[in-house]
Parts: sequence; C-alpha cells; structure tokens
Amino acid sequence: MYSHIEEKMQKTIGVLEEGLAGIRAGRANPKILDKILVDYYGVPTPINQMANIMVPEARIIAIQPWDASVLKDIEKEIQKSDIGINPSNDGKVIRLVFPELTEERRKELVKDIKKMAEDSKIAIRSIRRDGIDEFKTKQKNNEITEDDLRDAEDKIQKITDKFVDEVDKICETKEKEVMSV
Repeated sequence: MYSHIEEKMQKTIGVLEEGLAGIRAGRANPKILDKILVDYYGVPTPINQMANIMVPEARIIAIQPWDASVLKDIEKEIQKSDIGINPSNDGKVIRLVFPELTEERRKELVKDIKKMAEDSKIAIRSIRRDGIDEFKTKQKNNEITEDDLRDAEDKIQKITDKFVDEVDKICETKEKEVMSV
C-alpha cells in the first residue's frame, strides 16, 4: 500500500547519492567519470566500459584504454566535460591529477552539497504530498474512512521522516569528507 511511496523516495536517495559521487573531495574518485560518454565505433560508451580505471595515488586517476586507438577520443571527452581537470596523455595512459582543494573551494562544495540535500528533501516532501492526496481522494470516494486517512497520513509522514533523516546523514558524511581531506 505504501511501497510505491517508499520506492519513489528511495529513487530520490539514489539520485542524491549519484550526484554526490560526482563531487570531488580532493581524493580521486573514478565515479566522476561515470557521466562521460565517448563515441566508440558510433556508440556513446562510458569510459569504464572501454578502459581500465585505476587510482594509483590518492589524487590521481589513471585511465588505460583496452583499445589504444580511442585514447585521443577519451582525452577529448574529458576536456569537454565539466570535471575541471586537464588530462595528461603519455600515449598509453591518461592521467587526471586532482589539485588540493582550497578552504574556499571546500566551502563552495559544502554549499553545493547542502543545496542537493535540500532539493532531495523537497522531492521527498512532494512525494509525501502526492501520497496523501491519493488517500484523500480515496476518502472522498468513500473507499476509506476518515480514520484510515489519518492512519495513512501518519504512516506516510513516518516514511517521509525516515528518508529525510537518511538525506541528512548522507550529506553530513559527504560534508565531513570534503572538509577533512
């Protein structure tokens, strides 16, 4: 009865986690490459499906394509992306060196994290509102009683609170990661 509401809220959490994975916290995180697609024989392909991605040091990502002919294409797509790192290509491996984050940049990232958290909470509250509206409609159509409606509102609110708390925990963890590097 409430599973579709929980499912939608869980998807919102998933979107938040994906978004936060793209925020670099001074450490090299291969997930930052997940959204970059390279034209591989006419098919847009994620880098992780055409190359070995390694993190040899805390602030370096090494990308070694299985097919050396796509090295330049990968480099070009990384340059076009919004990750803000200039790749260096030695003919076999592309290296992305992440600079140390300044205090100012860390604070900007924390602001971005808080905005993403707030957007997620708004989405979760919107799902709550839609769920409650659904039960109000059922009550108007005499499918459920007023007591059932009140119970449903309480249950939906508890589900909402659980997911809002989860958003807070996820963002708190990411903020600590950004500020402690």
